[in-house]
Amino acid sequence: MTLLKLAYFDCPSGAAGDMILGALVDAGVPFEKLQSELAGLALAGYRLERSEVMKAGFRATKVHVHLDGYEEGPGYFRRLPEPEGQHEHSPAGHRGLGEILGILERSRLTPVVRDMASRVFRRLAEAEARVHGTTPERVQFHDVGAIDAIVDVTGSCIGLHLLGVDAVHFGTLPVGGGFVQGPHGRIPVPAPAVAELLKGFPTLDNGIRRELVTPTGAAILTTLAVGSGAMPAMRVTAVGYGAGTLDLETPNVLRVFLGEAAAAAPTETIVQVETTVDDMSPQLYEPLLERLLESGALDAWLTPVIMKRSRPGVVLTALSEPGRVADLSRLLFEESSTIGVRWTAYQRARLDREMVRLETAHGPVTFKVSRLDGRVITVTPEFEEIRRIARDRGLAVREVLEQARTEGRRLLSSS
Repeated sequence: MTLLKLAYFDCPSGAAGDMILGALVDAGVPFEKLQSELAGLALAGYRLERSEVMKAGFRATKVHVHLDGYEEGPGYFRRLPEPEGQHEHSPAGHRGLGEILGILERSRLTPVVRDMASRVFRRLAEAEARVHGTTPERVQFHDVGAIDAIVDVTGSCIGLHLLGVDAVHFGTLPVGGGFVQGPHGRIPVPAPAVAELLKGFPTLDNGIRRELVTPTGAAILTTLAVGSGAMPAMRVTAVGYGAGTLDLETPNVLRVFLGEAAAAAPTETIVQVETTVDDMSPQLYEPLLERLLESGALDAWLTPVIMKRSRPGVVLTALSEPGRVADLSRLLFEESSTIGVRWTAYQRARLDREMVRLETAHGPVTFKVSRLDGRVITVTPEFEEIRRIARDRGLAVREVLEQARTEGRRLLSSS
């Protein structure tokens, strides 16, 4: 039986990059190995420190990124006085997405870690771009572009890789409240970028009026996780506690549960975006469905319904990744007559799948093949290719489809 290694992040007091990194170290990531792997970034201007701290009576590991020439406080970095004769240099200065991706690309990190960290920063840039009305390439990160955040993101990816984690899950996130002072002045909590990142994921208000989820923490979890909400079934092998910077009435810690589970169809979080209309020309449905799929919808369909006063209507539905909710909602407003869009997050199990091209009696045909634990489950020929073959050879589509499906399964079984 194949076992998968899972990591479930329980976040009763929120999530930040240093809390995630601290929890992984507490759960078993060798600190010296983490330091040596981070050296592959070739970043100067920081020092990594590990310590054991108490948070409201509970022990936790704090991994701290000390920036040269800076003093850190809750939610800020303050420049220390420069020694006489030295020029100012800010390791916490602004960086664009291209510069951060360049650092990762030039690094000596393993490809899987480099890809994970790059995906986190790309997703964060997309969220910041939506907030500020620009493009990801033009976003200038502030504290998120500083060395400490690059280390937190990359270190968390290294930690998951060193622990051999196959799938990441996380629990409901308390978003906090109140206001914080940001680069653009006084902003509400959760920060606008955090609100964008958490679209489609479970959240709650636990009554604490502080910033509980940082952009870095939200980006790491929502990018790398395949599921959110309830803890998946697993045999727990380790528990780690990562400490936050704030001192709260409740323990400001994040827990990670490491465990094993029998391999099954992997689960992931998807969002169902939908709206109901009763005053739209039927001619517009086909181009709308095409636009939804072109814009990242995993699937899209129409469902006839009877609305109030017995008026016939249509439910427009699209499935998407959580990060695509804003784009698809905007598209529905632009391309349909609706004045309201709703969405709901769901968990789904999905078989591993791949596209293969096989030589059949009717010539080369592309098949979508799904597997469970390496065993072939479905073999589906691409229908447009089957229809073209049937038309060109004067055969019935049903006949070509059945022959291709049978031959494809036989070829895959013998390979």
